[in-house]
Amino acid sequence: MKRSKRYKAVATKVNATEMLTVEKAVQKVKETATAKFVESVDIAVRLGVDPKKADQAVRGTVSLPHGIGKEVRVLVIAKPPKDEEAKAAGADHAGFQDYLDKIKAGWADVDVIIATPDVMGELGKLGKVLGPRGLMPNPKSGTVTTEIGKTVKEVKAGKIEFRVDKAGILHATVGKANFEKEKLVDNINAFLGTVARVKPSSAKGQYIKSIALSTTMGPSVMIDRAAVVH
Repeated sequence: MKRSKRYKAVATKVNATEMLTVEKAVQKVKETATAKFVESVDIAVRLGVDPKKADQAVRGTVSLPHGIGKEVRVLVIAKPPKDEEAKAAGADHAGFQDYLDKIKAGWADVDVIIATPDVMGELGKLGKVLGPRGLMPNPKSGTVTTEIGKTVKEVKAGKIEFRVDKAGILHATVGKANFEKEKLVDNINAFLGTVARVKPSSAKGQYIKSIALSTTMGPSVMIDRAAVVH
């Protein structure tokens, strides 16, 4: 992969094999965030699970104490009066048939879709459109619910969803590079704590194998798993 001069310059500040505490890892990625825009801070956790097995397909949600530093666009698929409840709670879009039609036509300009259980029969037909984009609501992630107002407020405040990929890795955004160091540390610890709690009972051996932290345009630094896994 061809790297820019900026990337090569910041990469010299990083020892790719050095294991750091969360605090030191955050400090290091903040130092490498030299792009012309405010970069996101991303975490990647490699798990000792087999994602092909349904009982090891790790997924869940976590409310980050300080949010992720971006406006989360929320669509609620619901019939009256739940659609009005969604709007009152701060949803960017809310409705039923009109939004199903928009999605069928290719529109999906949102970050999260929340739905009530009674509309999933119709919404489920759009799985081929929403599934690949990671937008299909799911009861396990809390995005299929009757508590629409509460859920919208949680998502807007910084509740994120995570799901292990085919390679057994969890990817998530935990904030912005311009966050105060302490806020990023809080968010990372909240995320890792939740990941540890959702360990499948059928997963054997080492559960969290490695943890990497990086900014959008920067190199990865490694977090010492022993410092966060008890």
